Amino acid sequence: MSPLIDFFFGQYHNVAPVDIALELIAVFFGLASVWYAKQNNIAVYPTGMLSTAIFVYLLWKWTLLGDMLIQAYFFVMSVYGWFIWTRQRGGQVLHPIQYTTPKEKGWAMLLFVASLGFVYLVYTFFDRWEDPFAKIDTLTTAIFFVGMWLMAKRKIEHWIFWIVGDVISIQLYFLKGFTVTSMQYLIFTFIAISGYRLWKKERSLAVKK
Repeated sequence: MSPLIDFFFGQYHNVAPVDIALELIAVFFGLASVWYAKQNNIAVYPTGMLSTAIFVYLLWKWTLLGDMLIQAYFFVMSVYGWFIWTRQRGGQVLHPIQYTTPKEKGWAMLLFVASLGFVYLVYTFFDRWEDPFAKIDTLTTAIFFVGMWLMAKRKIEHWIFWIVGDVISIQLYFLKGFTVTSMQYLIFTFIAISGYRLWKKERSLAVKK
């Protein structure tokens, strides 16, 4: 094995082939989900649920508690978002793409702080707060919790949370030894930037109608 390949994928030496296959499947559906989100397509939710369900299993097995909570939360919020996105009245979608209101920003801040506290309690309960990744994992969990909530409500700003969380997660997952997932977050970052621009454009066009 070349030094370059070993640098990026050497951490998989002791990983079971079935877990590698599951990670690849989860990454595939995760990428599909973010792509559908960019397109404002409701398929974001079924594909996302498949990805998160697999990651919940893998992250529990790998004892990455904060990440596991993110994925479990994503699964639950996907059910909620799927319901919200399909709600219509008189043929009109009840929750079109919009900017976050001041009230929603307040709720987002509250969710962020509550998420920090909750994940901290989880880590301390399992006596893993001194883990070298625990603190940054707690931060990214809170960021993604807010991002997912805003996405379910079709708020443009949710992309900003994805971008910030994805950028942090690229290095975080690589250092944890999950190169494929790290690459997934790199691709997520570019899709999120594109999605943010596209949603802003769609909102602007909707206002002009």
